[in-house]
Amino acid sequence: MMVANPHSAHAKHAAKTTRMIKPMQVNLYEAKTNLSSLVERAARGEEIVIAKAGKPMARLTHIASSTRASRMPGKNALGITYIADDFDAPLPEEVLKDFGI
Repeated sequence: MMVANPHSAHAKHAAKTTRMIKPMQVNLYEAKTNLSSLVERAARGEEIVIAKAGKPMARLTHIASSTRASRMPGKNALGITYIADDFDAPLPEEVLKDFGI
């Protein structure tokens, strides 16, 4: 039976790529007391697990930034830029009557 050498370059690379970074775990009381700093750490990419009586209950992580395209001046979401020539013309009498004017 052949056993892989745990000190070989391949074994070291495999250990690095498969090793998961264990998230920080805090108890609920500590999380409530230090919520602001925990949120800052999560925003920087750290994962924090909140536990109650040692049992993991929630995970605090960062929110990925929005990939929404920025708006272009003069265009709406559909890209429509048409405005009728009579847009600001006075309304017809029958429409004004409907508004009580």
